[in-house]
Amino acid sequence: MPNLKGLFKLSPALAIKYFKNKKNVSSWDWYDIWQDSHKKAFTVAKAMNKHVLEDIRTSLEKSLEQGKTFEQFKKDLKPTLQKRGWWGEMIVVDKEGQAEKVQLGSNYRLKTIYRVNMQTAYQTGRYKTQIDNADNRPYWEYVAVMDSSTRPEHAMLNGLVFRYDDPFWKAFYPPNGWNCRCRVNALSQYNLDSKNLSSDISDGRISEEYRLVSKKTGEMKPVSVYTDPLTGKRIAPDVGWSHNPASALVEE
Repeated sequence: MPNLKGLFKLSPALAIKYFKNKKNVSSWDWYDIWQDSHKKAFTVAKAMNKHVLEDIRTSLEKSLEQGKTFEQFKKDLKPTLQKRGWWGEMIVVDKEGQAEKVQLGSNYRLKTIYRVNMQTAYQTGRYKTQIDNADNRPYWEYVAVMDSSTRPEHAMLNGLVFRYDDPFWKAFYPPNGWNCRCRVNALSQYNLDSKNLSSDISDGRISEEYRLVSKKTGEMKPVSVYTDPLTGKRIAPDVGWSHNPASALVEE
């Protein structure tokens, strides 16, 4: 995954601290633990067995501490999950006592678990570092990878600059969705001038709307939306990502 090695070099201790501060919480669906609650909770959907959840957490923690790649993470964890029976499609009883065919462990799920937790932890460390240096570099620039895998909404945010204390960052500090690779560059006034950039203000452009969370239940949840002043287009993080998990370290 691009950028992870660079992020790890910036603040591994802070990333590890953020991850270790979390408490294990079982959940059936990914949206059972909602937005800000992820600051303090580690969960994997349908990992209801506490031993399975602890196995996944331990492997992620080792990956953070030792800088392991996804392939190394998968090689270590996959046999353990298979031995515990948490692998492939199975008929299980859901939280309401109904039998349901679900996908437990898979290579794709492991990749998602690895990327989400690694990127969130690294970005948390980056955020804390940038906040601590805000007097020198108070302007933050949203940076998307800008390749064929970049989702259009994130590409539209690329290059936007707001002060570190602008409300925009409460909802849009990366990651902003599953497998999001975006990041933030902290800039000084000199950097801003030399790059011919200007800082904007998001006042009046952040709103909230409800979007579908579960096709099965029809449940809707609120998401933050940024309205581009030039195009009028409304841009939102993935459902469930309209928050800044990185603020967990700052709030201590």
